[in-house]
Amino acid sequence: MKIAVDFPSVAYREGPEKVLALATAIEEIGYDEIAAFDHVVMGHPGEGRRTIYSAEMPILEALMLLSNVAAVTTRVSLSTEVLVLPQRQPVLVAKQISTLDTLSNGRVRLGIGVGWQDSEYDALEENFSNRGKRMDEAIDLLRSYWSGGRIAFRGSYYDSHDMGMEPVSPQGAGLPIWVGGDSPAALRRTAEKADGWMASGVTDEQALLCVENIRHQAEELGRGANEIGFQLMLQPPPRTDEDKVFYADLDAVAERAAVVRAMGFEWTSVNATGIFQAGARSVDAMIEQLDVIHGRIRSEVG
Repeated sequence: MKIAVDFPSVAYREGPEKVLALATAIEEIGYDEIAAFDHVVMGHPGEGRRTIYSAEMPILEALMLLSNVAAVTTRVSLSTEVLVLPQRQPVLVAKQISTLDTLSNGRVRLGIGVGWQDSEYDALEENFSNRGKRMDEAIDLLRSYWSGGRIAFRGSYYDSHDMGMEPVSPQGAGLPIWVGGDSPAALRRTAEKADGWMASGVTDEQALLCVENIRHQAEELGRGANEIGFQLMLQPPPRTDEDKVFYADLDAVAERAAVVRAMGFEWTSVNATGIFQAGARSVDAMIEQLDVIHGRIRSEVG
């Protein structure tokens, strides 16, 4: 099983040097990937406004963070978990991801989702109501640009006529795109267009039902059983006091990793912000705990 680390933006409070030190340590410990969380802005609570995280939550811009990580690592893959694609201009994203893939020597895995925060869409002057339809089209547009040559793309929302882009991603149109979300549209999108599914915020029972749904739809579309990968977070972002101590209990972490592996997921991710919340309140302490956690997970699941 491959293990990603969801990078803790809170590390920036100790300075940029510590951000890079944490990235290099994650690679040296033996993790397979460094993943970046994505929100551009967070809304303060207000009437009729949905909020999940604090507006003061530290979140480094995902692609800028990964470009810095790419410069100090050589092996780990680099992913977004997940980039809220419809609130960004997709041609610019195609360029940014192609550049990141070029400068990292082909190490990018792009996780994408439609997001949930309408106030963030408003702040970025993007349409929240049609975000799913635009994401479907944006996936096709990204792959068109990564294919190289002259681009002739005409869609309902995006047009790129007689355009070109260099450099082309080293992985080309095969650069892996993984979809997050458990709505019927997200599952259909995964089965039809994606290379994998990133599960988060669902029960184990729900996750297995989603996997079954995706595989069934993919089969109907003529896709093979091994064409789609699956990832389940070791633990969703902590919200309760009980959740916040999860990563301090190594036996619980190891047992949970074994469960995720037994469910058939090839990828899991460790939430380093959860490690911070569990008591590792500095970058050095997070590195120490990440090392111990990695050892316990590997001894449990290989």
